[in-house]
Amino acid sequence: MPGRLTGEVVLVTGAARGIGRAIAVKAAEEGAAVGLLDLLPDELAATTEAIAATGAQVAAAVGDITDESSVRTSVDDLTGKLGAVTVLVNNAGKNAYADATAMTVDEWDSVFDVDLKGAWLMARQVLPAMIAHRHGAIVNIASIHSNLTTAGMFPYAAAKSGLVGMTRSLALDVAPHDVRVNAVSPGFIATDLLEEFFDTIPGARDSALAVHPLGRIGTPENVAEVVCFLASTAAAFVTGANWTVDGGLGVRYA
Repeated sequence: MPGRLTGEVVLVTGAARGIGRAIAVKAAEEGAAVGLLDLLPDELAATTEAIAATGAQVAAAVGDITDESSVRTSVDDLTGKLGAVTVLVNNAGKNAYADATAMTVDEWDSVFDVDLKGAWLMARQVLPAMIAHRHGAIVNIASIHSNLTTAGMFPYAAAKSGLVGMTRSLALDVAPHDVRVNAVSPGFIATDLLEEFFDTIPGARDSALAVHPLGRIGTPENVAEVVCFLASTAAAFVTGANWTVDGGLGVRYA
């Protein structure tokens, strides 16, 4: 039976590991041809091989989403192998912990380059084809920090809030062309970025588990399921939305 992404060309940034890898694997399972973009060549190759072994159509490019030229070259390379991108998943991101009075401009720019500007550069590159074909979807991976945050996370929270704002505005811009744009905001998901967070703040792991209504940390696959739904025609009437995948954490009062 055809999957819900059969016939789609799905491009995932930050696809080498974690949530990005899970999204790419799930999209391939759902019948999509999958393009993988990342800066980690060895892990990217391993993910590509794993997906190819399933018989799915897959191609990979090593590229930097913060560099305009690299974005253009990488997307051209992937579309040359797979066809025009019909689904873009802006997953690449980085954590940031900083003191607002001590953070440098370069440090600030590095966060916003990856977590916000890169998503715009990728969207700008693939949108013309989506608009021309009147078919396409973009899913931006934001964060629970776009709405709820903790001390010390202000640059990350600011960038992810900006990504959700861009999602809403871009959704309005491209809706007349039958292109949809949505965001997904994961909470605590078992990834390298989360481990980095737990290592930075003493006791964070136990505290996180204690406040989760479902009593557990999420998995990359939990996020991938929601992303692939939003990317598919099953979500044909959903645009400009921000879907939280946080195990109920965001509904707690205390």
